[in-house]
Amino acid sequence: MNKKKTVEYGRYGYMFIAPFFIVFLIFQLYPLLLTLYLSFVEYYYKGMDTLVKGGWNNFGNYAAVLVGSTGKLFDTETCIAIRQTVIIWVINFIPQILLALLLAAWFTDNTIKLKGQGAFKVMMYMPNIITASSIAVLFYSLFAKSGPFSKLMVQWGWISDTYDTMKDSAAWTIGLIGFMQFWMWYGNTMIVLIAGILGISPSLYEAAMVDGATSTQQFFNVTLPLLRPILQYTLVTSAIGGMQMYDIPALFNVSDSYRGQPLIQGTSYGASDTVTMIIKAYGITAKNYGKAAAASVILFMITLVVSGIFFVMSRDKEPKPKHAVVK
Repeated sequence: MNKKKTVEYGRYGYMFIAPFFIVFLIFQLYPLLLTLYLSFVEYYYKGMDTLVKGGWNNFGNYAAVLVGSTGKLFDTETCIAIRQTVIIWVINFIPQILLALLLAAWFTDNTIKLKGQGAFKVMMYMPNIITASSIAVLFYSLFAKSGPFSKLMVQWGWISDTYDTMKDSAAWTIGLIGFMQFWMWYGNTMIVLIAGILGISPSLYEAAMVDGATSTQQFFNVTLPLLRPILQYTLVTSAIGGMQMYDIPALFNVSDSYRGQPLIQGTSYGASDTVTMIIKAYGITAKNYGKAAAASVILFMITLVVSGIFFVMSRDKEPKPKHAVVK
């Protein structure tokens, strides 16, 4: 009796997913493991051509990143850059999520019925399409010493004609970078939140309207609780992207970017340095790959901890079961 030949379609599924795993292993997992290894060994260039491949360095690279030559813990350019990165992210994210929530609630409110919503959404999403280099050059031109906004502030008497917002104020530098990040990403966050709100069952809003709930009450008692998974996603991804911020800070204040020297207090020199810029300086400029790897691992751990905290804070909490009281 001849057996019927069966076609195993499962193997075709493995063929389709194989490219992802190959790319992941080569370009993500291997660099991650190599970075972890390099953070524990001496691996740097001495001079231009001499490559020093030392032995096991234990936590020497981490001590150099966290303590440095001053002997004080967290008093290094890496720690200062981490602090500045967090400040820029906070300046960017808080107004971003608040404005995105407001616009998402506005565009999805059935009682308002705003006309031309598509045009408004496109205009608000447009900054996200523009490249970071274009935005950095634009704002640098506007707020440079000879820029139009600087001249306006001189005419209004806010600053003197010798004042340079790009070099004389760390607050201006950090504030402008935070604003650029906010302006670029609030439209993208708005679209994500709109998609989350549209996924909520309309019957819940209809029931709330029957009960006499206002738009504000519907937003706080129906929309926000059910939007928690989307808010969790937005918060975690924004924290990951914020800690890895590089393009706009590196391009915005090029003349004052990191050149292997410590931050000069009271000026904008080094005020736009983020932790990824410091890692690049360690690895590309100084060619100290062990130190750069240690800073990268620290950044990874900070991002992991911050993301974990946000995940726990924003997750749904199951109500505790109430036990019946037996009399």
